[in-house]
Amino acid sequence: MANDGAAIFDLDGTLLDSLDVWEKVDRDFLARRGLTVPSDYSDAVAAMSFGEAARYTADRFGFPDSPAELIREWNGMVASEYAHNIGLKPGARELLSALSRRGIRLGVATALPEELYGPALRNNGIHGLFGAFASVPEAARGKGSPDLYLLCARRLGVSPARCVVFEDMLPGLRGAKAAGMAAFGVFDSRSPLRERDARSAADGYLRNLSELLEPGRLDALFPPRPGAESAPPSR
Repeated sequence: MANDGAAIFDLDGTLLDSLDVWEKVDRDFLARRGLTVPSDYSDAVAAMSFGEAARYTADRFGFPDSPAELIREWNGMVASEYAHNIGLKPGARELLSALSRRGIRLGVATALPEELYGPALRNNGIHGLFGAFASVPEAARGKGSPDLYLLCARRLGVSPARCVVFEDMLPGLRGAKAAGMAAFGVFDSRSPLRERDARSAADGYLRNLSELLEPGRLDALFPPRPGAESAPPSR
């Protein structure tokens, strides 16, 4: 029995326990400029690509910095955290291992640049489990559109209809569904995603990734198909 399915994961707040790092960046970054963080700012930028967040930030506060300059500053503030300190969400390692043992192809669809996500995944010993990576700057549009998820599926060599996406942000869930994929919201205490919104927009909601290790859950999501073969992955 072969399985031609794929699981595509967001990183921040889904696999990586990292959203508190970005809250600190928001505080420290604005404090350098004599500002405090507005109550709606962190939620507003959380679902944006780095480029979108940089343009939004510069416009909102009237900063003279270019988006590229802001992105370099942000990346410099968090590089050491991603390389050495950021860990995995509860149940993430066990779920990835279980999916890999079943022959499910694993992919990453993230707003993070490779210089952040690569060291974080390697430090946690899971980089080699993934067959493909796709980041927002490589796609035509951000996570509210299907582009990023379709790119990841193409690189995995798996039909969108056989992909399941895991996200902690509502725009990501909507983009995955627009790509013709199943999608599940994932709880994070710092994410603005509400359970009722996730269940309305997608196919379910997980309070903890380990819920998928309950008997029968993975079989239901990724039913094996006799003789199924995937197209070879392509970059």
